[in-house]
Amino acid sequence: MPATNEAAAPACAEHNTLYVAIEISRKSWVVGIKSPASEIGLHSLGPADKEGLRDLIDSQRAKAERALDREVRVLCCYEAGYEGFWLARWLEQEMSIETVVLDPASLLVNRKAKQRKTDRIDAKKMVRALLAHDRGDAAVLSQVRVPSVEEEDRKRLLRERKRLVKEQTSLTNSIKGLLKLHGIFDLNPRAKDFEETFADVMTAYGSPFPPRARQEIERLKERLSLVQRQIAEVEAERDEVARSGAKLSVTDALDGSIEQAAAKIATLTQLKGIGENDATLLTHEVFYRCFRNRRELASWVGLTPIPWASGDTERDQGIGRDGPAWIRANLIQMAWRWLHHQPDSALSNWFERRTAGARGRIRRVMIVALARKLLVALWRFCETGLVPTGARLA
Repeated sequence: MPATNEAAAPACAEHNTLYVAIEISRKSWVVGIKSPASEIGLHSLGPADKEGLRDLIDSQRAKAERALDREVRVLCCYEAGYEGFWLARWLEQEMSIETVVLDPASLLVNRKAKQRKTDRIDAKKMVRALLAHDRGDAAVLSQVRVPSVEEEDRKRLLRERKRLVKEQTSLTNSIKGLLKLHGIFDLNPRAKDFEETFADVMTAYGSPFPPRARQEIERLKERLSLVQRQIAEVEAERDEVARSGAKLSVTDALDGSIEQAAAKIATLTQLKGIGENDATLLTHEVFYRCFRNRRELASWVGLTPIPWASGDTERDQGIGRDGPAWIRANLIQMAWRWLHHQPDSALSNWFERRTAGARGRIRRVMIVALARKLLVALWRFCETGLVPTGARLA
């Protein structure tokens, strides 16, 4: 497809930089390019055509260098999505190109009720945003931190366990549902003697268990046993990391190393009520990043309040919910456990004072605030060793 051009205002940042924006989809890649020697142009490539992208960038850079008679820098960007960060790593390692992975929700959009949206329009928007970002306007986009391959790989253990637990629950409920169809309510599919008990079971109406339903339950139980075995293997590996970290120091280990991560997990588990699963989640999903202050930490997780104030109108829109929802859910569960295991801590006392015996909605709102405070306290404990006030060590 031939390139289409669009006029753009000249700026000092444009004189030595080739701006490349990649709109990624399963059907095709639309590449927007702003050259110092030309205007914005659009080009189409096949999906995941990295060699075609290499040829396109090389040809556009060579063309710009011939026109300007000087070396041209290349700055590339694309939106974070299901594809992850492999393209940013490939561009850096194979072509030595600086890449900005941006948050799609941070791009400015027109507030009209109806607006045009195509991959080509989005590619142009990203080029303009990248150009403004390179000039120094940090508000035009939010840059996503690209984790190292090692940091990303460490997340797999807990995420695999999360998926396996979900499968275990689904299989257990399927077996219980088939049993209840025939009036059997007292059999636990996860019990060790389930197979022996189920072999002699009779329906509630006195007939033998139907053969088709029996075969289906046996196959479901076989899959359930496999999932339970895999959960045990994953949890054993998780606990081994925590044990190995007890011999290490957070400050002595290299930043971002597996030794430092293991030491952080062991440090967090010293607090009563913080188990290996909680510590692993916090270390690999949250604390592996560098946060400048508590507000930045809480904002990334999505637990900060979002005000709305315009003229005489002022109201609270609730929390931002910017981060992963499943991490926030785990933090709220962690806060409830903290109240149980650390009743004498300053955080628990603050919660009890604010709720003052209330029930229902007030406690559900305040537990979110407690989760935010607990997250900050655990971050400080992990980074500086400052024990939360009144908390007990395990």
